[in-house]
Amino acid sequence: MSSKPIRPGSIVWTDLTVEKAPAIADFYQSVAGWQPQEVDVGDYADFNMSLPGGKPVAGICHAKGQNANLPPQWLIYIVVENLDTSISECWAKGGRVLIGPKNVGQDERFCVIKDPAGAVAALIQQAPRS
Repeated sequence: MSSKPIRPGSIVWTDLTVEKAPAIADFYQSVAGWQPQEVDVGDYADFNMSLPGGKPVAGICHAKGQNANLPPQWLIYIVVENLDTSISECWAKGGRVLIGPKNVGQDERFCVIKDPAGAVAALIQQAPRS
């Protein structure tokens, strides 16, 4: 990955959370040509879906644990400069926080929000890049 910081507002990832993740991973393998790679999340495995040759482009997750209440729709991850500020603005503008904030690794944090219209998205504050 580039050493340049990713601009706030950029979409950097997308996940699909569903009841039958292995079957849906197989569906997208057949339909889109993506290759599923298991990602251990404890008691089960979710999937990174990769282009032929190995570059991950999306995730397919089980509707379990913290994802149990997410609707079966593609969830985008939007980079924000300051997650705490964005969460405050979300609440102030009539949105809700559904999950998090949670840490990803040592330096990244995310949350899942619902906007006033009911649409769901994730916000992620990424680690500073050198």
